[in-house]
Amino acid sequence: MDFERIKEKLSILADAAKYDVSCSSSGSNRKNNNKGLGNSSGMGICHSYTEDGRCVSLLKILLTNHCIFDCAYCVTRKSNDIKRAAFQIQEVVDLTINFYRRNYIEGLFLSSGIFKNADYTMERLVAVAKKLREEENFNGYIHLKSIPGASDELMREAGLYADRLSVNIEIPTEKGLKLLAPDKDRKDFIKPMEKVKNEIIQYKSERKLLKKVPIYAPAGQSTQMIVGASGETDAEIMYTSAYFYKSFNLKRVYYSGYIPISHDHRLPSIGTAVPLLRENRLYQTDWLLRFYGFDIRELLNSDFPNLESDIDPKLSWALRNLDQFPIDINKADTRMLLRVPGLGTKSVHKIIQARRYRNLNWENLKSIGASLNRAKYFITCDSRIFETKDRTAAQLKGLILNNATSKFSSTLSAQLNLFESQTINSA
Repeated sequence: MDFERIKEKLSILADAAKYDVSCSSSGSNRKNNNKGLGNSSGMGICHSYTEDGRCVSLLKILLTNHCIFDCAYCVTRKSNDIKRAAFQIQEVVDLTINFYRRNYIEGLFLSSGIFKNADYTMERLVAVAKKLREEENFNGYIHLKSIPGASDELMREAGLYADRLSVNIEIPTEKGLKLLAPDKDRKDFIKPMEKVKNEIIQYKSERKLLKKVPIYAPAGQSTQMIVGASGETDAEIMYTSAYFYKSFNLKRVYYSGYIPISHDHRLPSIGTAVPLLRENRLYQTDWLLRFYGFDIRELLNSDFPNLESDIDPKLSWALRNLDQFPIDINKADTRMLLRVPGLGTKSVHKIIQARRYRNLNWENLKSIGASLNRAKYFITCDSRIFETKDRTAAQLKGLILNNATSKFSSTLSAQLNLFESQTINSA
């Protein structure tokens, strides 16, 4: 083996893979029952942290950065003047096993540029996973990036060897895709997602009857879209996400802020990369849809097409719907409790459990862990009056933001004082 050449390929193809953020996972529980190598549990992959503080990571690479497409937003597009490389199937297998044995990784995230055609590329990705499972007896985590347009047969086989499958829809709207990637068809993204969804359902049904039926893609499937490359509003982005969650039972939708990589006139100018705050607001909205019972039309619509940058989407909704507040913390149902700014899912669960035994007061809510610097303006309880005092939404917003700034300043001051005292003592 030419180690210098392998090292060069790894440098090129690992760097090219950094733009794909859809590589964390949960839900897989591939146990090592046959004295094989490694195992995969549902505690997260790719620089995630477990409850005990352990960092888990994976080898994240492209099979190749050669590509037959010329998508304006992609660093590996065929017209881009970059250094190209491609791994052999066995090279990826050897890298994965060697890195695992050195305790560098706990799994593999493998994507690829498209060379020749979709099926040729997907076949090679599947071959890597198959060799790891059957020849190396590898039980660690494997995430394969599905290739748009790949055949149903290859997608079925991929799910038998990978823990998670994902296909990037890339641009949130069809008009954006036609503008920036005219060679691609949205139907090619939908086809493998539909196949994976149906196979997951079928295999789960069969396993209820036959225990020896293999597990198919136990960590499900996910997707990713680029934010800010084609001018979509936050509403257009999140309506697309809501559709894919509902239609394909996705585990996650990831949002990747556009990073300027060329002077193409169709793209935002260099220096106008999407701020991380916008990504954060989109993820917060995503969380509200999946875990807090919100409908996307409540958060974003024709009247409010974009998220506010200075406050989170839950607070934004509450300020636009003050007529629904205050709520009595001891009587409100779970749905309304989850809509109170400052109350998370864990806090709401504790409130529901605790109020079975007594009426909760201000101190009880503090003990539960509710963020009362926000929640107090939207609730009443056993020992506290409603705090709005007929304030308008704008006044409440200013008050909450000022409180947050003051809290941040006091925390920062305390940290600086602690640092100075430690410095003096050590001197």
